[in-house]
Amino acid sequence: MEKISTPLTEMLGIDYPMIMAPMFLVSNAEMLIAAAQSGITGTVPALNYRTDKDFRAAIHEIRTAIGDKPFGVNLIANKSNVRLQEQLNTCVELGVDFIITSLGSPRKIIEKCKPAGIRVFCDVVDTKYALKVQELGADAVIAVNKEAGGHAGPTSASELVPALVKACDIPVISAGGVGNGVQWKEKIDLGAVGISMGSPFIATHEGGVNDAYKQACVDYGAKDIVMTTKLSGTPCTVINTPYMQEIGTKQNWLESLLNKNKKLKKFAKMLTFYKGMKMLEKSAFGATYKTVWCAGPSIEYVKSIRSVKEVVESMVEEYTSTTNVVER
Repeated sequence: MEKISTPLTEMLGIDYPMIMAPMFLVSNAEMLIAAAQSGITGTVPALNYRTDKDFRAAIHEIRTAIGDKPFGVNLIANKSNVRLQEQLNTCVELGVDFIITSLGSPRKIIEKCKPAGIRVFCDVVDTKYALKVQELGADAVIAVNKEAGGHAGPTSASELVPALVKACDIPVISAGGVGNGVQWKEKIDLGAVGISMGSPFIATHEGGVNDAYKQACVDYGAKDIVMTTKLSGTPCTVINTPYMQEIGTKQNWLESLLNKNKKLKKFAKMLTFYKGMKMLEKSAFGATYKTVWCAGPSIEYVKSIRSVKEVVESMVEEYTSTTNVVER
């Protein structure tokens, strides 16, 4: 297939301007290898690995399989991630190609990665924060819009991407609201240099979760996605399963009270995050009626469980078909 050239493909040396977004529990080495072999690049959350030994083994596995093709790691930058320094040191030592930062100040990540030649892309939801990370030395911002899976932003891509392109001197990557090649092309036309896409890759053969989770992404659609604060304390998108309907999407009175207390807020958020991640883990890997599956509205376009390569190829075909129609 014909390559799609943008500043992101030139920066990373990939064929198509797409990053397979980091997905908690879902992303794994197999997915990143398949992404690289399909002409895009992938990322994995460092928190998907319980130990530094497991994390190192995954990085070695990916690098051995894809050679000098790029791949990235997602680091949670706030205080809930007590393993941040260890994870960062490992990324620098083993030479990952880029880091995506989420939920917190990326200052120390940028300071550590810059001398090592590792690019840092920062999740942002508004212009104010984008300008802050640009000043810190970020190489690009990821515009997380309100259709993103996981921790979504409050603004539409059609508003956020152009605003960031106008305000920033560094490239803007769009995250959220892409489930087909037409929507991918739309984000590029808004001024983005590429996209970060996750949810459509959950239902892939390489995806590291159980078949029930993958099938849910086929069976449910955009109308079934709801926001909850129960998983991390920060609004997060999940599929509105019967169990989610049973427990509700808002924190209970005690959780809300603790989060308002200045002295206890930090510990309450860490506890919420821990409990929420355990809930997601049970749903992703085990058989349970307590299903809590994280996904974005772009599962609307997931019609079957396919390979990573098939997802990429179909989207590239749609993208290029759209481009050809416009050019005619």
